[in-house]
Amino acid sequence: MRLVIQGQQVLPTQLTRIAALAAGKFAQIGEHAYCTPVAEKNPTIALYCKEQYLDYAFVADELNLDRIRLVVMDMDSTLISIECIDEIADMYGLKPQVAEITESAMRGEIEFAESLRRRVALLQGLNQGALQRVYDERLRLNPGAEFMLGELKKHNIRTLLVSGGFTFFTDRLKQRLGLDYTQANTLEIIDDQLTGKVRGTILDAQGKADSLSRVRQEFGLSREQVVAIGDGANDLKMMAAAGAGIAYHAKPVVQTQAAYALNHVGLEGVINLLRQP
Repeated sequence: MRLVIQGQQVLPTQLTRIAALAAGKFAQIGEHAYCTPVAEKNPTIALYCKEQYLDYAFVADELNLDRIRLVVMDMDSTLISIECIDEIADMYGLKPQVAEITESAMRGEIEFAESLRRRVALLQGLNQGALQRVYDERLRLNPGAEFMLGELKKHNIRTLLVSGGFTFFTDRLKQRLGLDYTQANTLEIIDDQLTGKVRGTILDAQGKADSLSRVRQEFGLSREQVVAIGDGANDLKMMAAAGAGIAYHAKPVVQTQAAYALNHVGLEGVINLLRQP
């Protein structure tokens, strides 16, 4: 087992303190990331890191870039910094109403499919040009996203972007970032206007997990060769279907159920979790 420490910055005094608690010597594995072998999990280290606003993880040795073959990730607030449907609603002056439903769903208070139907219904009559405006003007990758994807490609690790959001955005990100697979919901558009409906079966939490399983089985991978990254309750089944689930700046309900949590670093932190010294 190895202990990975990372943050916006890691001070020498912090690293010295953690090294003493871990009875180990740290090797640098990233700009602000360090790793040392440990024999067992130490709750004192976890408490100290939380107090110091550092991300920490006790990582099994077999979880590494050489063994992982598929990384599955959520889109909204995980790969990208926005919730697309909230920003689409903002074009219609309805962001507060839609965002409230989004937050409730992410906390697990409403079933995702029902929450999506409610939110999309509020968008009825909106011109589809609003989707392109959101993509052009508001969609931004989260910090470290391009680095993470580049490192995954270097190690021949396949990527699956699976989203309860919309194919309008996942299709463009697939082409732009060279993702291997994407899966999302399709908005119904007639005469250049959103009808307020989603075409076909809604891709919900179970749908995300099923997408992961399909790709995993297609390549004959074991569950332990898959990592899943998410931030909301809708990602929990997907994360449970992977060998390791990573909560990225996630809701409390997700952090408590994930194997690992990143709260202070960007998506480069995923690579640091998987990198061995």
